[in-house]
Amino acid sequence: MKMSRLVAFSSSLLLGTLLALTGAGVAQAQESAAVDYVALGDSYASGVGAGSYDSGSGDCKRSTRAYPALWEAANNPASFAFTACSGARTGDVTAGQLGPLNSGTDLVSISIGGNDAGFSDVMTTCVLQSEATCLNRIATARAYVDSTLPGQLDSVYAAISAKAPSAHVVVLGYPRFYQLGGSCLVGLSEAKRSAINGAADYLNAATAKRAADHGFTFGDVTSTFTGHEICSGDAWLHSLDLLNIGQSYHPTAAGQSGGYLPVLSANA
Repeated sequence: MKMSRLVAFSSSLLLGTLLALTGAGVAQAQESAAVDYVALGDSYASGVGAGSYDSGSGDCKRSTRAYPALWEAANNPASFAFTACSGARTGDVTAGQLGPLNSGTDLVSISIGGNDAGFSDVMTTCVLQSEATCLNRIATARAYVDSTLPGQLDSVYAAISAKAPSAHVVVLGYPRFYQLGGSCLVGLSEAKRSAINGAADYLNAATAKRAADHGFTFGDVTSTFTGHEICSGDAWLHSLDLLNIGQSYHPTAAGQSGGYLPVLSANA
């Protein structure tokens, strides 16, 4: 074979290979984009504290800056249903959030359990009452996580699997609230802050166990929030806000984009 013909043949072979690879890449991109995504959960999933709420979501306060909406904007799934709602407990998810799930659902995200365990009451008690009363309330919450929450999570997770048996489910946890020894000069004692952090870890461990037992993926956000807790000087969580009590101790927009979104993206 003459050199010119050999060059031409090699060029054609290379071009064909590149076109084939490019075509495969396009097909893979189209396949990855054809994801049907449903976002469930409580105020941490709906985006309370991040602002920019969808007026149509009412008291559920679903934010365009919440991690589900941010993931949808970045990945352009084939469909996106956002039913997470502020204040939701496990029973609220099973009763009112699972409608969009079906056999074609590919991805589900959920953060739930904090309200069942009494998150709001724990914080109210610890802010307004003595250290001893705070620690007792946290002990009560931990006992609830041991005795009752696992069964409630099982009910939610089983319902998700029944309606969306092929879905990859990512269960997102909760951050620690405080950087101990941080910049806060007033407010809760270090003992209260440490106990609250410990309670978050305890809830996460229980949730991770139940998620694993159902074959779900647990997304731990404690590492992404490290250095951005309350008292860190660069907090991604609202502290007590007397002008907007509802957003107290919830992630800011930066917490949603920097704390939650990378964890969902890494596990989706």
